[in-house]
Amino acid sequence: MPAPETDRNHGWTSPAGDFSLAYALLRATLGVNIAMHGISRILAGVGVFAAGVEKQFAATPLPHFAVRAFAVSLPWAEAVIGLLVLLGVVTRWALVAGTLLILVLTFGSTLHQDWEVAGLQLIYALVYAILIALLKHNSIALDRLFGAQPRS
Repeated sequence: MPAPETDRNHGWTSPAGDFSLAYALLRATLGVNIAMHGISRILAGVGVFAAGVEKQFAATPLPHFAVRAFAVSLPWAEAVIGLLVLLGVVTRWALVAGTLLILVLTFGSTLHQDWEVAGLQLIYALVYAILIALLKHNSIALDRLFGAQPRS
């Protein structure tokens, strides 16, 4: 007799549920990392952070106003996306938004020719891709409380 659907695919107390548990832990770790990027920058002062980014990108062809606008909004975007990923709320949307944010950051890093940071951003992109690809295992998340089920 086959195991019930919850035990086979989504129950985190069964051996098959190890996928759900591993997914939740990876998602939460990424969420904490991204959220703390934003929260620490907000607490230290968004203006201070933005000024540093402006100075860093002064020699690039990007317009000053665009760099400033992005630098001021980045900590807030990181905090919101990170918290959504951490808690598993609108997880699919949050992961896509996080991936797009990493794409934009990678563009900036490569434009600035900061290859070490660009390499690290590839790791973030990989983790986001893994989480999107394995979204069906997102059963330990607040999405479940709101009726959003993992994709099969």
